[in-house]
Amino acid sequence: MTTDLPAAPEYAEPVVDWHRLDVRMLIVRPLNELIGLVPLFVGLLVLGRGETWRILVSAGVIAAIVLFGLLRWITTRYRITTEQVEMHTGLLVRKRLAVPRDRIRTVDLTAKLGHRLFGLSAIRVGTGQRDQPGEDGLTLDAVSSAEAERLRVLLLTIAKAEAPAVADEGRAGVVLSEWDNRWLRYAPLTLSGLVAAGALFGFVMNFARELDIEVFEPMSEAARWVVAQPLGLTVAVFAGVVLLVATLGSVLVYVVQFWGYRLTREPDDTVRVRRGLLTTRSVSVAEQRLRGVELVEPLLLRAGRGAHAKTVTTGLGRKGESNLLLPPAPVAEAHRVSAEVLRQPDVVDRVAVDRTTADDWATPGSVGDRTADGGADQVVESPTRTPLRRHPVAALRRRMVRAVVPLLVLAAGLAWFAPSWTWQVVLALVPFSAALGWDRYRSLGHALTDRHLLARAGSAVRETVALQRTGIIGWRISRSFFQRRAGLVTITATTAAGNGAYHVIDVAEADGLALADAAVPDLLRPFLELPD
Repeated sequence: MTTDLPAAPEYAEPVVDWHRLDVRMLIVRPLNELIGLVPLFVGLLVLGRGETWRILVSAGVIAAIVLFGLLRWITTRYRITTEQVEMHTGLLVRKRLAVPRDRIRTVDLTAKLGHRLFGLSAIRVGTGQRDQPGEDGLTLDAVSSAEAERLRVLLLTIAKAEAPAVADEGRAGVVLSEWDNRWLRYAPLTLSGLVAAGALFGFVMNFARELDIEVFEPMSEAARWVVAQPLGLTVAVFAGVVLLVATLGSVLVYVVQFWGYRLTREPDDTVRVRRGLLTTRSVSVAEQRLRGVELVEPLLLRAGRGAHAKTVTTGLGRKGESNLLLPPAPVAEAHRVSAEVLRQPDVVDRVAVDRTTADDWATPGSVGDRTADGGADQVVESPTRTPLRRHPVAALRRRMVRAVVPLLVLAAGLAWFAPSWTWQVVLALVPFSAALGWDRYRSLGHALTDRHLLARAGSAVRETVALQRTGIIGWRISRSFFQRRAGLVTITATTAAGNGAYHVIDVAEADGLALADAAVPDLLRPFLELPD
């Protein structure tokens, strides 16, 4: 199932005159607010034993929400010129917002349940500026769905003196990926169900406590019955309940968030992600702002051979949901989508080897090495599939020391000051911690292709970034005291995209400097001491 949206216009004229938001928002905004307050109203009215003050409070809240929506509609104006987006809003505190169109990074179309019932959408213009919370761009809530689609094209099109060429007319969006029911098997591996169940449980308990609802006594009786059973049965029941709640909750959250997912490349040279069951979202990112992709593999998801992908976009941080490219799905699909978005589907992306500087860090068997018979360089389908070079053994020692030594010190302290069973429990965790340290080392890797810098790190959450070399604007070289003793260094590529910095951690000093010099020639070379 996909969300039915109006067809995108090929060209959109600027909105030079001041416009109001759609008048239907006078119904939609209060409706959306009231939907979120339904549990409160149920408690006040149904469980309120007919008390007058509860009814008056409910009526007052509803009246305040409706009045606020009316004032919002009356005081809000917007227009879109060839240079900027302007919005004036507020009654007591008047706000005048202006966003230069060349600073727009994303356009997010969101339609909550109330919006969808009345054919409306909210448009959020993202600029990537997060100097203060809530100041990233502006939001038009709400306009008609057709107008939202027209404005999406307008906002993501660089202002031109004339309309696009006729050759571009009739171009259709290309579907890069879409919802697959088989992806639901990855939902339980995200643990989102446990988080949602915990939040819901806390809300219900707090709600029941405030309204004096008797829910604790049945729960206490159930808990006493479980505790009275044999230990094995108690553990089995507890584990079964947790597993059932986690599975069902995760599947439900996955469906609500990602149902109808579709990734397309639009005729206006944007990458667009549409998804959502109750609240639909459509996020468009200009391709000229894309600087790479990032594959994220949490431990459980990685064990199930799954991953999800994010964009690395100029001016857009990694936090939030605007950079989502692919929900949890097979890792092969994540690689394929990454290649499609980077416009490299099933094509060659060779390792860039400067034989005077990079031979030392290109290892046998990696992309860019010559075969045993002296043949051409090996090739891969996607940058994210590029074989990565492992880091030195000193990096393994650092991870094993950090994983094991703190536990041994803690066990020694507990053996001296605490009951005997405490240090035994801590000591039993050493093998698991050592395995985690080994996995952290195995996850380390880096590579360099013709167009991208590849870096991977992490164990509990393993992240692999493919960053365009043209998007690197600087290098930061850092060494801690222990790194200096081990001959290691951390090379950080700084960029205006994503989280602003991507690290190649614990690489040999000479290899790291050669990597940085080969990735962006002449940027680091003036600071290097080259052999005669």
